[in-house]
Amino acid sequence: MVDADQTFVIVGGGLAGAKAAETLRAEGFNGRVILICDERDHPYERPPLSKGYLLGKEERDSVFVHEPAWYAQNDVELHLGQTVDAIDRSAKTVRFGDDGTLVHYDKLLLVTGAEPRRLDIPGTDLVGVHHLRRLAHSERLKQVLSALGRDNGHLVIAGAGWIGLEIAAAAREYGAEVTVVEPEQTALHGVLGPELGEIFAELHREHGVRFHFGARLTEITGHDGLVLAARTDDGEEHPAHDVLAAIGAAPRTGLAEAAGLELADRAHGGGIAVDERLRTSDPDIYAAGDVAAFPHPLFGTRLRVEHWANALNGGPAAARAMLGRGTTYDRVPYFFSDQYDVGLEYSGWAPPGTYDQVVIRGDASKREFIAFWVKEGRVLAGMNVNVWDVTEPIQQLIRTGARVDTEALADPHVPLDSLVP
Repeated sequence: MVDADQTFVIVGGGLAGAKAAETLRAEGFNGRVILICDERDHPYERPPLSKGYLLGKEERDSVFVHEPAWYAQNDVELHLGQTVDAIDRSAKTVRFGDDGTLVHYDKLLLVTGAEPRRLDIPGTDLVGVHHLRRLAHSERLKQVLSALGRDNGHLVIAGAGWIGLEIAAAAREYGAEVTVVEPEQTALHGVLGPELGEIFAELHREHGVRFHFGARLTEITGHDGLVLAARTDDGEEHPAHDVLAAIGAAPRTGLAEAAGLELADRAHGGGIAVDERLRTSDPDIYAAGDVAAFPHPLFGTRLRVEHWANALNGGPAAARAMLGRGTTYDRVPYFFSDQYDVGLEYSGWAPPGTYDQVVIRGDASKREFIAFWVKEGRVLAGMNVNVWDVTEPIQQLIRTGARVDTEALADPHVPLDSLVP
């Protein structure tokens, strides 16, 4: 039974944290809700930072989860620009990093997110080296891309993952010259595998992006603090006025680790280990969003999912669990991307090595198709590219785990619904 005198503290002011606070109030919790955000901006959503907002197609106010007044109206104590540097599990307190203030909690939710991985090479201290994670990063990058497009400047991107390619598309729309350096042999290899990654590499080539596969950046050279070029481990040198590091993100687990909470195996993405109700090794501490690694019953492994939908759904799931109303968190991983005139949605989990077949329904050459990653006749993941309103049957195919006729799966004339048992 949740008492009105209880205090629930949420550390992390992103989408997961804001949605957790919203859910606590919506579920009738009348105690204190304290939301601590290390940024000075109100909680916001991250997809626009590499998509519509970066391109100037969405207004700044559109990225925020709630109107600023919502927090006071719902009696959520919002601490902006504050950090937590310690958790005392025995005393059940968190300590603010700036002045040492101690705040008691009855339940604690960690939604500390992830941070961009840094390039560990000479030259990263130059002015024109960028990352993208925060709203301020996107605002700065918008100015950079606009200037590059105006001056016919060159952007070198380290990494051909989703962020790297979305920024490449935005940069080309601004008119900048773009080179992408990637150690794998094609784009998006870690998510889509070689079969589908090449389709997106070709999309970007058609829009003027140059790729340098099978190589890593080894040095960024400059003069008077400004970037001049980027060198790779095979001896190539690429002209550059700016460099973007898009080599992935690392879960922000330092606070949890210092508190002695169990962490997940780094080989499986790391993060804070939680159970099926998003509870950590401490029964009064929960974790959700990018930082949480949860056991997924469909895939038989522990997953850490960095996508928008996981924050959107994980924060509320953790909030309900804190109230004693939690059920198994088993959402099918989902994300979306927009690049040029191509939009896609991906559901499931099928990294290279987990599937034995890729089935294509539709015309991949026209980029109007659905791809299915299949193992022993069972659908592990599906991606619809410029084909819409099919996410539900794709996720149903994944959830059932039933064997499907792959010829029927590939036939656009066979309704997907009919293949779901």
